[in-house]
Amino acid sequence: MKNERAGHTFRAFRDRNYTLFFAGQSVSQIGTWMQRTAIIWVIYSLTHSAAMIGLAMFAQQFPSFLLSLVGGVVADRYSRYRILLITQTASMLQAISLSILVLSGHYVIWEILSLGAVLGIINAFDVPARQPMVHEMVNNKEDLANAISLNSAMVNLARLVGPALSGIVLQQFGAGVCFIVNAVSFLAVITSLLLMHFAPFVPSAVKKKVTVELAEGLRYLKQTRGIATLIILLACLSLLILPYDTLMPVFAKVIFEGNAATYGYVTGTIGLGALAGTFFLASAKRGADLRKFLLSSIVVLGAGLILFSRVTYFPLALPFAIIIGLGSIMPMSASITIIQTEGAAHMRGRVMSYVAMAYFGMMPLGSLLIGAISQKIGAPLTMLCQGILAVLIAVLFARLLYKAQPEQPITETTHYSSIKN
Repeated sequence: MKNERAGHTFRAFRDRNYTLFFAGQSVSQIGTWMQRTAIIWVIYSLTHSAAMIGLAMFAQQFPSFLLSLVGGVVADRYSRYRILLITQTASMLQAISLSILVLSGHYVIWEILSLGAVLGIINAFDVPARQPMVHEMVNNKEDLANAISLNSAMVNLARLVGPALSGIVLQQFGAGVCFIVNAVSFLAVITSLLLMHFAPFVPSAVKKKVTVELAEGLRYLKQTRGIATLIILLACLSLLILPYDTLMPVFAKVIFEGNAATYGYVTGTIGLGALAGTFFLASAKRGADLRKFLLSSIVVLGAGLILFSRVTYFPLALPFAIIIGLGSIMPMSASITIIQTEGAAHMRGRVMSYVAMAYFGMMPLGSLLIGAISQKIGAPLTMLCQGILAVLIAVLFARLLYKAQPEQPITETTHYSSIKN
């Protein structure tokens, strides 16, 4: 019985391409989280300002917001496989540049922010191509939800290991080594991509202007209210709730009176909760009500933030960090699963670009907002307000999501009168 349950949870590994992708991304994501943790800690150590952390998040994510729609069009026009090879190589070069800059010992904040902006530009083309690629790697489309959930589990395993490892490396060797490890980790994902086998890419015979394709994507969202509502929900969470991580260095250094290792352990513990959440989602039965998972997880996230904000003793805060992680990843994972299974195939790249725009557009603005508010009222009270807002958002969107839910899933053969394939 246990073997059957395990086989059900990991059924997407029956596809060779997906297994390769999972293995390569697992290594690369650990490096990515090491770099992310190191950058935030370096900036906070230099400035002692939560607002400056918000600015750093803004610099990295706002370029993705500006270019994500273009990235979606590119992902629908050209080979997503080749796009990923280019973006992953470019990300490796960015990490190499960052490591050289920091190891030289002669750097200022604006240089780190500039390299963060470069990564944001790369991600604007990487995310719209990478997410729909999972659909192409899975032969049995009934396993798609499982593959997306396992993908999230992989990211959150890295979110558990990466920050904790980064905290140790920061204390022992410095930020430069974290950036070198990230650069090397990209070799794993590039190698896995080179080992994959896909059918030859056939470009669309109809060539349209970028503005026309963007308009088609917007009309599609207007006609599929369920997907549009999900994107609006993600935008609200990204603006008001998910930038809670801007406050974590303040809790680690000021509230808990710790160091870089303390920050790494807090972030890693959040990753542990997120990992548990994604495995829970991956093991869900076919046909499970993902909207119920989505709304419940937002309430869990709100509860975790409220409880975490009230604690000043570090060991006692860790269980609440697990609750935060459990609730923070499931909204995105469940939303992407719904969008990928209900969305039309020829629109997936553009729909994911709108998802990326909601995330990368609102998250940097939210980081600036949360950082500025915390400077005025303090990190604990700011996080408390975020937790209360999360619960209110879940209540508000509960009716909207089910009201906009389609009577039957939208398939690749669904025809839309105003959108030509």
